[in-house]
Amino acid sequence: MYRFLFKSICTRKPLTVLLLLALGLALPLSARADKKKKVASATAPEVGPRKFPFDPTKLVWPSPPNIARVHWLDYFAGAKIDYTPAANAKAKATWMDRLAGGQSQAEKFNPKTFPFQLIGPYGIAIDSKGLVYVADQKVGAVFIFNPETHDTQLIRNGYEAHFGWINGLAIDDDDRLFVSDGKMHRVIIFNTKHEVENQITEGLVDPVGLALDTTNRFLYVVDTQQDQVIVYDADTLKLLRRIGTGGKNHFLTTPGDFGAPQGVAVDQDGNVYVTDTLNNRVEIFDADGNFISLFGKNGDGPGFFARPKGIAIDADGHVWVADEVQDRLQVFNREGQLLTYIGTGHGDLPGQFKALVGVAIDKQNRVFTTEQYPGRLQVFHYITDSEAAAEKAKRDEELQKAADRRQKAAAPAPPPDKPTEASPQKSPEAPAPKDSAPSKPPVQ
Repeated sequence: MYRFLFKSICTRKPLTVLLLLALGLALPLSARADKKKKVASATAPEVGPRKFPFDPTKLVWPSPPNIARVHWLDYFAGAKIDYTPAANAKAKATWMDRLAGGQSQAEKFNPKTFPFQLIGPYGIAIDSKGLVYVADQKVGAVFIFNPETHDTQLIRNGYEAHFGWINGLAIDDDDRLFVSDGKMHRVIIFNTKHEVENQITEGLVDPVGLALDTTNRFLYVVDTQQDQVIVYDADTLKLLRRIGTGGKNHFLTTPGDFGAPQGVAVDQDGNVYVTDTLNNRVEIFDADGNFISLFGKNGDGPGFFARPKGIAIDADGHVWVADEVQDRLQVFNREGQLLTYIGTGHGDLPGQFKALVGVAIDKQNRVFTTEQYPGRLQVFHYITDSEAAAEKAKRDEELQKAADRRQKAAAPAPPPDKPTEASPQKSPEAPAPKDSAPSKPPVQ
């Protein structure tokens, strides 16, 4: 027995030594590997924001060397999630409580604080504080984003209001929020505390797009099923008139009529712009509802439409149209001439879209777009005509200075000044001697 113990100890000794040697070799290797990882992570180029493989804030449209008119800024995809338990939450349940089916307060599902994500965002509106409101059809809630802090609030179905299928949004100069609900056949009005203040039901079947003329105090409601734009008094909510012929089941193509219209916008002069979706065009009316003009036709390239939906007017009077099928945000002048566009194919990257439906522009010239997949709000910055003209003048001045420098460098140098040869001087005539008399003429 003792012999066996002695032999086992002797055999363990070499094994122990080998293990120690292996550990000694492995530790420096792992330390070097960790060091390499740290160095690699420290030298890895930072991209962003939001960990894209490139920096999307450098995206501009049109691309250089053209004068940039649109910059990409940011995006929002849902509510901020806070995983920290509440201060008054109970301690975590023990295994006995779990066995008995009990849960701690922090583990219980609370629908009032559950952080929804954007799933089907559609209409957009911006209030006087710069907060962005987004109607999500599938979540059944209005998201309120702060573009500066990224904080998020919700107007929730079943709590602050009762929604069926929300579509469009509009906010007046008193920050009252108007929400169109197609399933409930109404437009709901919220006060600044996000409490239901009133509603409009008269004459509505399927309200979608909304727009407010704060000067003339008109509320424009696009009713897709009725093929009409219905005009209400924004203060009394009284129905004033209808634009377009209803009851024709989306078949009308005559100017001034619609085929399943979707979006509406108002310019600074009170003119009304409507996306005539099935007819693939934009129609323009004056403040009295009289038809002015239209532009656009069906096609699959820039300058054409394939189911236009959202529409907005910028500070320079340009018309921005969101095309759902082409996933292209196009900018036109009032005559329908294409100025620029964003979106090349369908995709999830910044500046790409999937089922683009909504567009809105605030007073800071920020452009907001909504797309159904993956449920996202993108933010761009519009460069105004005056800003672009100033940039062009600055660039032209720099180019002129560079051209002057090149011309000056290429000009031949003037020849050096050569000394001129002195002309030979005539020797002065010797003066006549003073004592010599002048010669007399010979005597005849």
